[in-house]
Formats: sequence, structure tokens, C-alpha cells
Amino acid sequence: MPSMKQLAIIGPTASGKSKLALELALAHNAIILSIDSLSIYSNIDIASAKPNKEELSLTKHFGIDILRPDETASVFTFIHEYHRARTYAQENHKNLIIVGGSSFYLKSMIDGLSHIPTIEDAVREEASVMLKDIQNAYRFLAKIDPDTMSTITSADSYRIEKMLHLFLQTNIPPSQWFKTHPPLSVITDCPVLNIDIERAYLRERIALRTQLMLWDGLIDEVAQCEQLYGRSPNSMKAIGMIETLDYLDGKCSKEALIQLISTHTAQLAKRQQTFNTHQFTLTASKSVPELYSIGETLLQQS
Repeated sequence: MPSMKQLAIIGPTASGKSKLALELALAHNAIILSIDSLSIYSNIDIASAKPNKEELSLTKHFGIDILRPDETASVFTFIHEYHRARTYAQENHKNLIIVGGSSFYLKSMIDGLSHIPTIEDAVREEASVMLKDIQNAYRFLAKIDPDTMSTITSADSYRIEKMLHLFLQTNIPPSQWFKTHPPLSVITDCPVLNIDIERAYLRERIALRTQLMLWDGLIDEVAQCEQLYGRSPNSMKAIGMIETLDYLDGKCSKEALIQLISTHTAQLAKRQQTFNTHQFTLTASKSVPELYSIGETLLQQS
């Protein structure tokens, strides 16, 4: 019986990851796992640039339309989806292609995660009070564990909160906790292919995609999500969502809305390119046509 092959495709937003993944999947008997922090939500179709219904029908997809917009995705959401996708692929003699712009989650799953204890409600309440002054909370942790905090900026509220929870729950500096609870990889034996695309060309693609999103009904989609879920969920603060809310508030014109989304998306793409090239051990970093050929070779079943 042929063994399951898997690979991951990463790259900046609007670089053509989803199209490449779908073409490889159709040619090489594969299913797709999307690791994207916005596509995982139902009702957010245009802003997330997720595959359309026709594309989704061509092969089995995981990681899309799993949560409501008022729920919160985490790395554990994607771990669960990876296990579901891998089990499905093995049981149905398929290959598996992992694709998505949220490379932080993919890296965490490849590098491994340490066991984290359950955080009690009382600890969360104590941390919440301390986090009202994020700079003071950062200084508090830096005194306790300078090694860990030297890798975290004082503006990284998400990681500061996690480290504070861990310390308050265990009374052990995070660096010591991680030494005694080494990370366990979730994804192994997975080549990583990075789409290398020239930034000026990528900005053109982003501008065009933004215009198409407006034509496809982005404003109506965001208005409906606001009506159903309000503005407090994390999903409503994503690029494309938050700028459109400003437009609905009368804070900018439609022309300014297009420019703001394009600019913010381009800034995100630049950060993604930097992260992907520095944080992963890449099997290849090339153009889409070159990666297609490499992907074909990797997915050939023995």
C-alpha cells in the first residue's frame, strides 16, 4: 500500500499559495489542510480570500469554516485539524498538502509544543489585573526570567500574557518550565516549500485582489458579520475587516478603504516574507512554477 506523502506550502498573502496547493492536490491525489487565521471562520469568505465553493468541492479541505467568527482560533485548533486531516488522508490513501499564511502556527507544530498546565480562573483574573499595565507586567517577567523575556518584545501582549499565566500558575520561571517540559513535534517529515515572489509584483497582486474583494461584496460581508457577532471578536480586527468597519463608520471614503487594505496587506506580506525565510528550514524557496515541479516529485508515491 502506498504511504502518505505530505508537504507544506508557505508564502506571503496573495502570492498564489492556495492555487498552487489545489493544482498539486488535483494532480497528485492529495487533500488540503488550510492553516490560516481567518479562513478558519465561517461567514468570512471574501476578507479571508479563502477558496470558493467550486474550488472547495474539487478536493477535501480541512481547516476552513471550522469556527464561528465570535470564537477564537489557536494553535490547538490547527493541531486538531491536522490530526483530522492526517487520519483522513491515511484512511483514504491520499497525500496531504498543508497551506496557509499563518506560518507561526505551522512553525509551532513543526518545532513542537511544551505541555502547559491548565490555567485556573483565579490566575487568569490576577493576570488580567497585571496586564492592564502591559509595560509593568513585562518588567515583572523580565526580572523573574530575563532569558525568556529577551526573546519577547514589550509590545507582544499575546506572549507576555502566556508567560505571565505560566509563571503565576506554576511559580516557576518559564525558561525552567520549558527545560523540564521539552517540546514535542506535532508535524514531522514535512518538506516546506516557500513561494519566493518579488515585492513590487506582490504589491500589484495585492492591489488587484483588494479591488476584487470590494467588487465581490466585502463591505456587505463585514456589515453582516458585525450585525451577527459585533466588533469585539478577534476575527473582526483582521486586515480587511477593521478597515471596512471604519468605512461603515464614515471615517474614510471607498477609495481610501481600498488603499488602506492594500497598504496594510502589503505590510503584512513583508512581515510574512521575513518570518518565512528566517524561521523555517526550507526545502526550497522558489517561484510558483519551480515549486510545482518540486512538489510533484515530493508527492510521488512509492
